[in-house]
Amino acid sequence: MDFALSEEQRQIRDTVAEFVDEEVVPRAAEIDESDEFPADLIDEMAELGLMGMPFPVEYEGAGLDYHSYAIGLAEISRGSGGLGTVVAAHTSLAGNMLYEFGDERQREEYLTALNTGEDVGAFALSEAEAGSDVPAMTTTAEPDGDGYVVDGGKLWISNGSVADTITLFAKTDPDAGRKGISSFVVRPEEDDGFIVEGTEDKLGDKGCPTAELRFDDMWIPEDRRLGEEGEGFVQALKTLNGGRITIAARSVGIARAALNEAKSYAQEREQFDHAIADFQAIQHKLADMDTKARAAELLMHEAADLKMRDEDYIKEAAQAKLYASEISREVANEGIQIHGGYGYTKDFPAERFYRDAKLSEIYEGTSEVLRNTIAQQLLDE
Repeated sequence: MDFALSEEQRQIRDTVAEFVDEEVVPRAAEIDESDEFPADLIDEMAELGLMGMPFPVEYEGAGLDYHSYAIGLAEISRGSGGLGTVVAAHTSLAGNMLYEFGDERQREEYLTALNTGEDVGAFALSEAEAGSDVPAMTTTAEPDGDGYVVDGGKLWISNGSVADTITLFAKTDPDAGRKGISSFVVRPEEDDGFIVEGTEDKLGDKGCPTAELRFDDMWIPEDRRLGEEGEGFVQALKTLNGGRITIAARSVGIARAALNEAKSYAQEREQFDHAIADFQAIQHKLADMDTKARAAELLMHEAADLKMRDEDYIKEAAQAKLYASEISREVANEGIQIHGGYGYTKDFPAERFYRDAKLSEIYEGTSEVLRNTIAQQLLDE
């Protein structure tokens, strides 16, 4: 088993790391404070090919393997957890829905614009009463001539207020449960009845707008449906499964940021005439932080490897996301502890890493749901 990065993978890592260090890290505190969508950084990432990393060049993607994509996303998230979510929702969710389930015309028209960064993507699945329980959604899409009329609303939609292309899930047969859910492409600027109710004031993940959306007699043409009617639930599960690898990557990036900051602080901060890095208690914390981050990274790459080989990776993706998200929060917590009182202030980024890390335990499958998934897969083996 070869754990070494290829030359191309190292180049991707170094290129993204340089961009993050020069452009993202210096603005991370400002993005966190203002909570404004960093459109200019998105444009710069698009120029570097970072908005369509895992998709083929025929659709203007970068044509990278999933290891490279995960590495790139981890680096972006090291600079800003919110920016990591922007890219993950745009690519792993909206982009992947179009790539996996769109027809050739839909890929050429919508996926290409996402990959070039001309458009921003979002994935509208969750509702107020339908988070983990997807079939409980109440948004409907009723046939109307050569299209559908959509009514309802969605909640917790990353990029929802800034997206140009949204993959939307709605019930085309409300009596059929999970088999009555279909998916569609929504174009907010074109579709009358698309309404942004507002955005959430969140604990962390700043810079990525999390929107509440409403659809009021919104008509969309039939050729915007992805696949056949009734396939939406399965499409969502497959998409979220791949997305969990990238949330693991986001978590790894935040954990690395927290570790790097804590290590630097420990080497500079003096108490009792010694740098606190000289004390065994601090050394043990740093050792545990690094070990956890490395283990999470390996789980992430194992799931990515299975996905690339087109093998079943449901359990591995769930394990990578579960473990990486939890250790990210743990590592960030220890980073605050190493900083002491300073870690509890906004003068240092340690507290931001903690706030950003927590979200990974909630979205794209809560830790509780993922444990159920892992257990079910284990018992079925």
